[in-house]
Amino acid sequence: MERKKLKKALLLGAGALAGFQTVKYLTRGAINRTHDKILKILMEDKYDENMWELVSAVTRIGLQNVLETNLRATEGKAIARPMGSPKKFPSLDDLVFTFAQLHNMPTPLEEKIDTSVVIGKKAKKPFTVSLPIIIAPMAYGEALSKEAKIALAKGSALAGTATNTGEGPFLPEERAAAKYLIYQYNRGDWGKTPEIIRQCDAVEIQLGQGAIGGVGHVIAAKDIDKQLRKDFGFPKGKPAVAHSRQNEVKRPGDLVKLVRRLKNLGGGIPVGVKLAAGKHLEADLRIVCEAGVDFIALEGAEAATKASAPILQDDFGVPIVFAVSRAANWLKENGYQDRVTLIASGKMRTPGDVLKACALGADAVYMGAVALFALSHTQVLQPLPYEPPTQVVWYQGKYAKKFSIKKGVKYLSQFLFSCKEEIEMGIMALGKTRLAEVGREDLMALNELIGQGCQIPMVYDPFTAKN
Repeated sequence: MERKKLKKALLLGAGALAGFQTVKYLTRGAINRTHDKILKILMEDKYDENMWELVSAVTRIGLQNVLETNLRATEGKAIARPMGSPKKFPSLDDLVFTFAQLHNMPTPLEEKIDTSVVIGKKAKKPFTVSLPIIIAPMAYGEALSKEAKIALAKGSALAGTATNTGEGPFLPEERAAAKYLIYQYNRGDWGKTPEIIRQCDAVEIQLGQGAIGGVGHVIAAKDIDKQLRKDFGFPKGKPAVAHSRQNEVKRPGDLVKLVRRLKNLGGGIPVGVKLAAGKHLEADLRIVCEAGVDFIALEGAEAATKASAPILQDDFGVPIVFAVSRAANWLKENGYQDRVTLIASGKMRTPGDVLKACALGADAVYMGAVALFALSHTQVLQPLPYEPPTQVVWYQGKYAKKFSIKKGVKYLSQFLFSCKEEIEMGIMALGKTRLAEVGREDLMALNELIGQGCQIPMVYDPFTAKN
């Protein structure tokens, strides 16, 4: 009996294997015939009838441009691209550090490394962050969900650094969660009350952004839901308008009055400005420094926002590598280096980017998009592959309600701790013990544009006492 069962099982197994091999053979044959047919059509059709014409045209024009051409054709108005420009600007990637070995001796392993940064060096109430990374301004409601903003605040607090409110409505929960909160004094007509300002650790006057410059924008009333309307303090039917200028700054000379008023309201907390870097950078710096600001957040052409027109992202502004270099030079030459904190912003992705920006003269950097990637970590698996990963952190994201604050805090803080440790290693590799000691003398350039533009020796230049 057992022998019959075994024989039957073997026959069934052999039949299944034969069937599998037959299907495999037939499938391979079908694939081969289809493959050959497609290639034959491509190799024989006239070019103006050949599907390869599409590949050739897209390669010439660019997939991004083809896609955005179709979006413009569909919408019939300026399109709004999220998360910044895909364009490759001259960047910090074209800089590398030297190594300390003998000419400069390495830092002993046991030495403690100081990565702290003072925000508002000469302000009455400066504060110190533990590492040179601050969470960039990202607006509640206009961009991020309340849960995402709270997680950013808590994660930054665990790491001993600050977060920025962005231009959206003020969130008491964000204030409660943050160790240091920078309030962005928006170009709209919401918030900005004395009560709000007195709760914050610094105020940043929004003058421009790297991905939008001084161009205003409007959130239509129909797109403001009941909760967001309550947070804005708006009646039903009122749109949220972020103007191109600060209402209190009709002309450049008015800035000093606004800075003084905010310093008085805040009781001496640092008051700064946010600028987009352009051709007239040095002139802008003179105006803001003479107005008495305590810090400058300077955004390069690579900066991102929730959404802005591609033309503003791709075709305007100064890349951050040159913007930081120019700003740091100007501050030093005009006696503001020890008075004004310089924060660099725009495509800050890695600990190496941060340290290079600081070597060029920045005191700290804003980190936005990468902080969101760290914050959302494996939670982006929820919208993928059918929706973009940002749908888990946007205010109206389809998966925003599934975002876990606890997980976001954990992974953001771990990311920041990891960055801090790598920055410490970089400082040690230079034979130094403090972030403030890192400078241009530690850098080399990989291309002549960067070298000449930032006054950095090339990697192929022989070393002399002069460089």
